[in-house]
Amino acid sequence: MAPITASIEIARRPDDVFAYLDDLARHGEWQEQLISAQKLGDGPTQVGTKSTEKRRMGKREMTTTYEVTEHDPPRVFAFHGIDGPVRAIGRATVEPLAGGSSSRVSLVLDFEGHGFGKLLVPLARSQSRKQVPKDQQRLKERLESAA
Repeated sequence: MAPITASIEIARRPDDVFAYLDDLARHGEWQEQLISAQKLGDGPTQVGTKSTEKRRMGKREMTTTYEVTEHDPPRVFAFHGIDGPVRAIGRATVEPLAGGSSSRVSLVLDFEGHGFGKLLVPLARSQSRKQVPKDQQRLKERLESAA
């Protein structure tokens, strides 16, 4: 099955959008299923930075860790799950629009299963296909209301 792809335009400068996305502990402000997120270690987000998240998956809660695999502010970041039966793999870009006064955030998201998680990947994709547009809308509303 194809990865999930989604984009949204946000009336904020790319630097502002990327700075907000780069604050991993704030992801729960716009990701509805995220219960908590904790960046591991000190210093700014960069390639190799890890974050542990607790998410609602249906009626269950799952804790997973991911690692930042690409980080090029204010344009690109990517991540890869490093534990758990279902691991997210994602890449987001922030493109300038309207001479840099607005941005387009584009996401490509997929999952890989490990062990019994291989059976859960189709469910994770299905749930995410529904959730990602909602989360992007929340991101837009959050950033535009703070302008």
